[in-house]
Amino acid sequence: MKLSRRAERTEPFHALAFGQQAAALQAEGHHVVKLSIGEPDVGAPPDVLAAMRDAMDGRALPYTPALGLPELRTAIARSYLDRHGVHVDPSRICVTAGASAALLLVLAATVDPGDDVLLADPSYPCNRALIETFGGRALTVPSTPAARYQLDVDALERSWTERTSAVMVASPSNPTGTSVAAQELAALCATAKDRDVWRIVDEIYLELADPAPDGTPARTVLASDPDAIVVNSFSKFFGMTGWRLGWCVLPAELVEPVERLAMNYFIATSTPVQLAALACFTPDSLALCESRRVEFTERRRIVLEGLAEIGLPVPVEPDGAFYVYLDVSGTGLDAWEFCRRLLHEHHVSLTPGRDFATVTADTHVRLSYAASREELQEGLRRIGAFVSEVSARPTRASATAP
Repeated sequence: MKLSRRAERTEPFHALAFGQQAAALQAEGHHVVKLSIGEPDVGAPPDVLAAMRDAMDGRALPYTPALGLPELRTAIARSYLDRHGVHVDPSRICVTAGASAALLLVLAATVDPGDDVLLADPSYPCNRALIETFGGRALTVPSTPAARYQLDVDALERSWTERTSAVMVASPSNPTGTSVAAQELAALCATAKDRDVWRIVDEIYLELADPAPDGTPARTVLASDPDAIVVNSFSKFFGMTGWRLGWCVLPAELVEPVERLAMNYFIATSTPVQLAALACFTPDSLALCESRRVEFTERRRIVLEGLAEIGLPVPVEPDGAFYVYLDVSGTGLDAWEFCRRLLHEHHVSLTPGRDFATVTADTHVRLSYAASREELQEGLRRIGAFVSEVSARPTRASATAP
């Protein structure tokens, strides 16, 4: 019996692989500081937990419509109006089993074999795998610190091909935590729209982005491009990673095709999880999650100051999410060896750049500051000790010199 070529070619998600190694070390009794996974150390808001308990009171829990519970789609649409001043018709919202399912549906609806989808290098690895699942080609465009590791109009135009069918942007980005400025994102989308291709914008970390100088929340791309495809999730801002709940906002012409695909791929998203998620939008839940966003900015400060003291440069400071993309090339180790040795010698898990990039695959690693302040401080102490040890060891040339 044979495996599909798709299964043979698909790379593992190394962040999860390092997380599994960390779990194995922890099972052996070691205290592992886990900074490799983008998982907040806080769970769902209390109102959501209470709503889930209520939903599991023995009542019947039938399938919801394939596009999701109507009340939840309405609540999500209302949140765009309340937070961003953008009107979204609830009929354009599809509730999914996490943002990954949203991306799968969107790409299934927009990518044919031979199509090119442009996205930045570095970027989230699973997006590339999903594009290739449908026969598309993920064209990663090298980005620079000057462009905040993001696509810009110039890069888009240089990389355009005759088969380009979509442009994918994540703002803020995983792994860099950097955002595309609202004006640049609007120009990027306008350029793509003028060429009649889809704009797929990952806003999973949008509500964890720094507010504007006037205190207003970071803006959704829908404010400038109402027909963009937007993907979002309850995992990060609401702390509901294991609940596997997300959504996408679709242009009107995609709603019916995505509904048909959702029926066939998933039937429906978990009914009790959808019922519980309605409580994400209570005033108490929103206030709590906003306070957590502020806490992440303090954790970012701790990490940036700690890395500077260690001597590990961060080429671009993040302005959202909970990631730092740091350069370890000065240690003399490549990123993979740095992460492997740090985990096994000092029990700190990070993620090597190989997950996310080509250009910076061997020089950069991702650190997630979604852990507690205490764990971050301990992790930085251990990283500093490891870097000191590596730096103190003589190179092969100096060790053999007379």
